Amino acid sequence: MPTEVPAAPRLRFAPEDIVNAVRHLPSAPKVLPRLKRLLLDGNSALERIVGLIRLDPGLAARVLRVSNSTYFYTGARCATVEEAVARVGYDEIYALVAHAVAAQVLNRPVAVYRIEGDEMWARSVCCAIAAEALAARVGVDPNAAYTLGLLHGIGMIVLDEWALLSGHDVKLAIYPFPAEATRSERTQLGFTHADVGACLLKTWEFPEEITSPIRHQYSPTTAPSWQALAALLVAARWLRSAVLSSIPGTLPPLPSATQIRPAGIAVSMLTDSLSPVAREFAAATTMLEEVVETTVDREAFPSHRWRS
Repeated sequence: MPTEVPAAPRLRFAPEDIVNAVRHLPSAPKVLPRLKRLLLDGNSALERIVGLIRLDPGLAARVLRVSNSTYFYTGARCATVEEAVARVGYDEIYALVAHAVAAQVLNRPVAVYRIEGDEMWARSVCCAIAAEALAARVGVDPNAAYTLGLLHGIGMIVLDEWALLSGHDVKLAIYPFPAEATRSERTQLGFTHADVGACLLKTWEFPEEITSPIRHQYSPTTAPSWQALAALLVAARWLRSAVLSSIPGTLPPLPSATQIRPAGIAVSMLTDSLSPVAREFAAATTMLEEVVETTVDREAFPSHRWRS
């Protein structure tokens, strides 16, 4: 159980205020909705996809590093983004770019929540893998599901960056699934990291298909749209929590049938998916060890570390 955080006076801010105050966040995730549109267009040429990735030199470098990791390695090293895209093909390029985004953006310590950098990466990537696995079973767009899982906690990074820049001494406790950090967030802030994350992604021009499920990931039945994806994200968070459990053999409480029913997911589907998701995540951690530094100085943000 987390250490109890003393009640603090609620800060008078809105999610939009938090997002507007943070100017140095990396823009790499902006590539994902644009890349998805290109991949859905059968007329998209290779050079358009490569050109999009090259808009962020740091992301392009990460794509190359990931393409040469054992996660994607096929026997010959890639020297250019064109070679990386051609190697993995259109079907896999979204996953490759998403992994590079995770390495560039999500591998950072989040002091407000007492989360180390590699732990934040693990939470994000494991949830993405879980969401993608569930999407395949219920007929949901796997790219949208992967994006939801990957970026479901990005509001935590925004809040941490805001606290660092503004000097607010905010300490938030993370409890087990399903409430997680929402209890302490609502007490101290009046809103949750899910609200902040959705606000940020909206400013980055992500579609409502992504922003609405992220905003409503703790109450999917209240979502005005895309309830199925919000429910799928609840199920993916459970799988993430189960795979990353600090106590072997101990599983978090299963989500209620009401919460996951809009996605067409049965509780039995979660337990059946646990081992495959754990295996896929174990493979992904090999890539992490090869392409990212696991020790990051929080005080270096938001300067060169964000853009390396």
